[in-house]
Amino acid sequence: MREPGDKFPVAIIGVGNMGGGMARNLLAKGWQVNVCDIDAEKAQNLVPFGAVALINPAQTAINSVVTIICVVDAQQTQEVLFGPNGVAAAMELGRVVMLCPTMAPQDVERFAHDLIPFGLHTIDAPMSGGPVRASDGSMSLMVACGPTVFERHRALIEALSSKVFRIGERVGDGSRTKLVNNLLAGINLVGAAEVMVMAQKMGLDAGQTLDVIEQSSGQSWIGSDRMRRAIAGDFAPRAHMTLLEKDTRLAVQAAQSAGFAGPLGAAASDVFAQASAGGLDGLDDAALFTWLNRQA
Repeated sequence: MREPGDKFPVAIIGVGNMGGGMARNLLAKGWQVNVCDIDAEKAQNLVPFGAVALINPAQTAINSVVTIICVVDAQQTQEVLFGPNGVAAAMELGRVVMLCPTMAPQDVERFAHDLIPFGLHTIDAPMSGGPVRASDGSMSLMVACGPTVFERHRALIEALSSKVFRIGERVGDGSRTKLVNNLLAGINLVGAAEVMVMAQKMGLDAGQTLDVIEQSSGQSWIGSDRMRRAIAGDFAPRAHMTLLEKDTRLAVQAAQSAGFAGPLGAAASDVFAQASAGGLDGLDDAALFTWLNRQA
């Protein structure tokens, strides 16, 4: 019988920036990890680290105790779970699906409900922190699930993240917390890009200005991280513009569903939407600096 602290087989579906980082972290800690991705090369790149790369989600998940879904959105999650090669029909009774994408809470709740007839449990566990923190296990996980499910899989959860936030038992509350966080991240990033463009227009040195901000009351992690890259002209996508476009849109919708409309969220969401529509959708969200420079 497996003890709560034992390592067990894990599947990760979607091994891009975050999923790939999670896989490398687990492999370095001695976990057995099967992987697949719509881009087969991303899965193959993990083989030298010890992963087993498989063709489709069903094959990847069939022997796993926990299958981690790390795709982009609810549409992709639907396909991975319930499509022709979906994991739901492949996994054994009593196994667990961990949902890590940023999605609307009602989508998370729907997926958890639809997994019940398959005899599968759900851990609602959106993540935050970027690929480097996913790789070293220091990213944040916002976890919502039943207490028994949490305790039986605590070893995996704590291997994935040294910053586990136990949100509660109601699946969907992890997603709600993530949307709150990401809306603030979006607001902070729009604000950081705006003031850096402002500094340049005023004839200030951008790097020196950011040095001041980083040691003063205007500092934010995402502002520093993205604007350092923007100043260097580095817009290679670590986090595509479209991700915060999606996340801020979902967050504003969630706020509206709760009967709340703040003054900044919708405005920040509009900026991401305009930048994406303006041809920057394939770039890192640091390119917001470029977009606002154009508007100026």
